[in-house]
Amino acid sequence: MSFRREKFAPEGGPDGGDGGKGGSIFLRANKALNTLNPYRSKRNFTAERGRQGEGGMCHGKDGIDITLEVPLGTQVKDGDTGELLAELLEHGEQLCVARAGRGGLGNANFKSSTNRTPRHHQPGEEGEERNLDLELKLIADVGLVGFPNAGKSTLVSRLSAARPKIANYPFTTLEPQLGVVSLDRFGGDLLDSWVIADIPGLIEGAAEGAGLGIQFLRHVERTRMLLQLVDLSDPMEEPAEAIRVIEGEVMAFSPVLAAKPRWLIGTKSDALQDDARRLAFEAICAARKQKPFYISGVTGEGLKELAFAVNAALKEGASPATQRGEIVEETW
Repeated sequence: MSFRREKFAPEGGPDGGDGGKGGSIFLRANKALNTLNPYRSKRNFTAERGRQGEGGMCHGKDGIDITLEVPLGTQVKDGDTGELLAELLEHGEQLCVARAGRGGLGNANFKSSTNRTPRHHQPGEEGEERNLDLELKLIADVGLVGFPNAGKSTLVSRLSAARPKIANYPFTTLEPQLGVVSLDRFGGDLLDSWVIADIPGLIEGAAEGAGLGIQFLRHVERTRMLLQLVDLSDPMEEPAEAIRVIEGEVMAFSPVLAAKPRWLIGTKSDALQDDARRLAFEAICAARKQKPFYISGVTGEGLKELAFAVNAALKEGASPATQRGEIVEETW
């Protein structure tokens, strides 16, 4: 509330300016990102408030908006009701998740022929305050499942340019890893490519929380097919038992996931010394009417054949992953 006070304008009248509106908060999809980790530590965001109006018909400055970058495939849910608000699938797609408050009106707005000295103004309104859950569904075609140290990360590193952590101890993979497999690496067409997703390994009892649990199976819940890796070099684990355990954990998590096309892949074939294990693996594949695949991350055996076979299967199957294929990451 303000009135004009100047030497030659004794009845200058009201000149209170309006307040500026506050800033809004937006989410914007960015194809350069593939994780929600930036929001692991900082979870509270406040846009700038608008400045107050001043005398002399000076309007307050609007607050600056905040735009939070998220990966493609991020689902936005109301943290209180669980309602799905939106899913950001296209690069540059934006969603306003908290609208700015309206700026108040100065007393100059209330001047009239019957009220020439209004002594009231309109206060501004608070902006929205919301609790949100962000659940990432990264785009992928093929998901890898198997025991820890079955060779999943090695396979990703040999098929793509991704460089996940690889070491000779269990659970070296602690979060999802993605890689783009382009067949031109193996002499194929440059335009033929697909996305592979690696998740932390499973162990027996994962559905009850053993190891890292089955929470990471959400990462491959919406992939188009699964590759189940079986370590053929481990003399302590029979192929049939390894396959049974992983299938049991997948089924315990989701029958829908268990029903997805799943190929058995024998890994570390260069270290296989017992032909009985190879024969047992081939018998399981024959019972499923599936061609047995053998690969080696050391020698490169079978990698080209597997890459072309998966590419052909994807072409015959669902629509491209860039349209709907997804994997769930984590919720923050």
